[in-house]
Amino acid sequence: MIAKFYKPLAIGAILVGIATACMAQTGPPVETKPANSDYKPAFAGQTRIGSVKTKTPYTASVINTALNLPWGMHVLLDGRLLISGKSGTMQILTTDGKIDKTITGFPPVVFEGQGGLLDVNIDPDFTQNRMLYWTYAEPTEDGTSTLAVAKGKLSADETKLENVKVIWEAIPHYNRGGGQFGSRIVFDKQGNIFLTSGDRQKDDIRVRAQDLSTTTGKIIHITKEGKPVADNPFIGKAGAMPEIYALGFRSPDGLFINPVTGDLWETEFGPRGGDEVNLIKPGGNYGWPYVTYGIEYSGQKVYDGIQQKEGTIQPVYYWDPVISPGCMMFYTGNMAEWKNNMFVGGLSGMYIARLVIENNKVVGEERLLEDKRERWRCIATGKDGAIYAGTDSGKLYKIAKQ
Repeated sequence: MIAKFYKPLAIGAILVGIATACMAQTGPPVETKPANSDYKPAFAGQTRIGSVKTKTPYTASVINTALNLPWGMHVLLDGRLLISGKSGTMQILTTDGKIDKTITGFPPVVFEGQGGLLDVNIDPDFTQNRMLYWTYAEPTEDGTSTLAVAKGKLSADETKLENVKVIWEAIPHYNRGGGQFGSRIVFDKQGNIFLTSGDRQKDDIRVRAQDLSTTTGKIIHITKEGKPVADNPFIGKAGAMPEIYALGFRSPDGLFINPVTGDLWETEFGPRGGDEVNLIKPGGNYGWPYVTYGIEYSGQKVYDGIQQKEGTIQPVYYWDPVISPGCMMFYTGNMAEWKNNMFVGGLSGMYIARLVIENNKVVGEERLLEDKRERWRCIATGKDGAIYAGTDSGKLYKIAKQ
């Protein structure tokens, strides 16, 4: 049937046709509920793409039910799982879900709202220096709070941190609750840090996501000592914080480098509608709060209700209604049809969204584990090829090829 369809076409057209056919082999969109607004996408496929379905048999088993509000997860070099707890704890678990170590020595956190002990990662030179890096909501001396990045050496027995040092803090500090700190932390190929910084939610500060003199609502690029990376896009710009890499973000709780292309991707919460998947470019302005596909929780427009504006970058994909993307990753395991797909943990959506991406466009979407009714907070591909995912209810799932 395919051969018959393409027979009259030239070779170049065949290649285009094959790509189109692959994109077209989808069902109806997974989202069937009405959108919160009547906003129109900027291009075809920016939202409600056709559905795909996993053909490879897999299992999803609960291997731990007693995690303490898991937020960040990193797979250690030996395959064990380093998992942060929002209230200020961190543990190492085996891949069968058993708690192997509990780590102490973290500085106090603001455990309120979306604040707490957040993401965790290890130094690229961990085998030599045993350094951990983490983000957290930091209580400050003036009674406010801010997002901070700290590092410390994991002791030889893996039970405590040594020589803890805060290397970076978001500015301004803010005194109105625990809203939208972000934050994820990843290392680039040069060993420098990308991290996401939330807009802190309230009306009087969220506008500063567009203000280069602040670091809220931004993606930050710093060295392991907390200094701006030398080729950052705003270095030398008057009034701009030199650690800023990109701006215009609301609550960016997903950040990952595509292991195949090296591109940096981000996912973030919209208000009512407008959850986004973004491909991050240096110096890019992603629009929030003046450009968004979402509306206020009240039902009103966000400012002028603009979805497209010159000088801002469109999301690769968005959801309306929201799924509340609490985490994301690109899959690197042993299921061929999932290879390099993006997996996004939905909080209010209560499922894991699998996005098939071709040429930096989403061409298919699937909802996984929707029947579990869980809020998915952290996710990673294990050394064994399985997916490990933690939920707000304290469960750790292992999703593996059957």
